[in-house]
Amino acid sequence: MDELLDRLGQTIKTGLGSAMTGYVVDRGELTITIKAADIVKVARFLHDDPSCRFECIIDVTAVDWPAREKRFDVVYHLLSPRINQRIRVKAPVGEGETIPSIIDVYRGADWFEREAYDLYGVLFTGHPDMRRILTDYGFEGHPLRKDFPLTGFVEVRWDDEQKRVVYDEVRLAQEFRNFDFLSPWEGTDYVLPGDEKAKPEARPDSKGEGKS
Repeated sequence: MDELLDRLGQTIKTGLGSAMTGYVVDRGELTITIKAADIVKVARFLHDDPSCRFECIIDVTAVDWPAREKRFDVVYHLLSPRINQRIRVKAPVGEGETIPSIIDVYRGADWFEREAYDLYGVLFTGHPDMRRILTDYGFEGHPLRKDFPLTGFVEVRWDDEQKRVVYDEVRLAQEFRNFDFLSPWEGTDYVLPGDEKAKPEARPDSKGEGKS
């Protein structure tokens, strides 16, 4: 499998030239790194080239690296039913920089790109409706950035009892906990319904007692 993906990576590198800065095959997955400005060219090649035919877009997201010069990796996951392979495309983007939209190649990128903008603040130029999709109207900040504060914000929800939209302070869904990772997990000390039926069968002794 790795040899097949390595040959595919070489084929894509030959087809894209300088637009592709590198590729790696790891754990049975092919990841290519490209220049953000060339993403439309890359997407069209991966979609149309007979050796690729990555016609299905699975996801567009981002990864935040606050200490890196190019702070974000915009990540695309594509699927080729023709050759039965998946590919990951990474495009480094600096904070305040933009990346072209691939909506003209993959219509399904529409909401994915809006989500990446909403949660990470990455702007996609050429997108026909570049606005937030998950957070509330007037929301400030981008919640999946690693420097986003956990307190001091409000969330909007529908209150069925009051029959209106209400604003609540953001609360962590789970309290901070300390885990001892050197200690093995212990099983539950309660009996689930039906467990009482799982009793070991009686076994005959060495003298053959218990046999009819």
